[in-house]
Amino acid sequence: MTPETAFSFSALSDSAQRHIRVFQIHQFLDRFAMGLTVAVVTLALTDRGMDLFQISLLFGVYSLTTMTMELPFGGLADSIGRKPVFLTAVIASLISLALFLSSSNFYVLALSFAFIGFGRALRSGTLDAWFVETFKTTAPNVDVQPALAKAQTANAIGLAMGAILGGLLPDILGPYAQSLGFSPYDTSYAASFAVMLGVFAFTKLAIIEPPRPKHPRGLIQGFANVPLVIKDAGLLALKHRTLSLLLAALAIFLMATNPVEVLWPTFAKPMLDATFANTAIGALTATYFFAIAFGAALSPHVSKLFKRHHAKTLAATFTCLAALQIALAYQGHILAFATVFILYSICLGICETPASSILHRCVADHQRSTLLSLRSLIQQLGAALGLLLTGSVAELYSLSIAWSLGAVFLLLAAVLCLMLKKQIKAEQI
Repeated sequence: MTPETAFSFSALSDSAQRHIRVFQIHQFLDRFAMGLTVAVVTLALTDRGMDLFQISLLFGVYSLTTMTMELPFGGLADSIGRKPVFLTAVIASLISLALFLSSSNFYVLALSFAFIGFGRALRSGTLDAWFVETFKTTAPNVDVQPALAKAQTANAIGLAMGAILGGLLPDILGPYAQSLGFSPYDTSYAASFAVMLGVFAFTKLAIIEPPRPKHPRGLIQGFANVPLVIKDAGLLALKHRTLSLLLAALAIFLMATNPVEVLWPTFAKPMLDATFANTAIGALTATYFFAIAFGAALSPHVSKLFKRHHAKTLAATFTCLAALQIALAYQGHILAFATVFILYSICLGICETPASSILHRCVADHQRSTLLSLRSLIQQLGAALGLLLTGSVAELYSLSIAWSLGAVFLLLAAVLCLMLKKQIKAEQI
């Protein structure tokens, strides 16, 4: 790996600056649309008559669809282009929202969740790869991590603002929606549909990608090339020691942290007065997204403390997360819990871009989307395993003990990152 020059936004060319701004706007809009439904999805399903078992099944449909299609569509993006695949993902999201708004039938809702998973699989590793490739063209040999951090910040802020508005709309417009025969929560889904149309238009007009074959044979060839692309990417990940260590560390990282991100409301709610517990949980959810955005913005400055040795940054951050996770597990007062949880979320935001920077430096353009999809798949598997393990331990003992066990996995991930640092240093010699 050749040394990279430090990032300075003001020193970038006009085209590189515009490229970053366009992607920031795009990420904000796309995540804002998603955030509108994040805050109310469980409430909306309950309002439609779904019980907890049915809700679990629906999320299972989403996860299964995503994991099944993750790699093939990452390979397709590498074959036929990132923009058309992303536009297809937006169409899948629009279909999902339309199905959700149209019915309270379990099987129709299951189809809606399948389209959510389909859209997630299509999104994974598409425009992220486009952003890195174009940035490297407009700003050659410049450290991409701060640019990724800017995009990640816009991403998290979009989710946070969407979650806030998505929680407010049912209270503000819900009575009017009910007078028309709709659910109060349909207001958030309708708003998401409208914003998603805007995402489609913005992608179509503002995202510029060199044209790739669009005739039927080119598309068929793109699908035909997918198995080969996946095979090559998988072999690269196995043979490339840096990638292997990174992906293993990220899988273990998600095993430890995903159960906290999913289950924290059930841990915090008993600490709250029942009259405003849901409102407080919603506010803390938005704060969680803002804290991740702040952590992403802070990430380049933290990396500077470690002389832009991204693996070392990850090791230090994972160690901090382990300590915070143990502290979080034994809080009994909501203010103390919220304080530790915000610090924990900031550290989660710091983690994203150092890991992405290492991955992008290891991958050629023709495999970038596939490797991003492979990363997403491995992380999802780690997250699912973590939830299963945490649920089992929490059932036998307590959630506090389960989270503490997760902290041990975070320390293991930190050790793998120290090994990763040595491997990267050896490759630079």
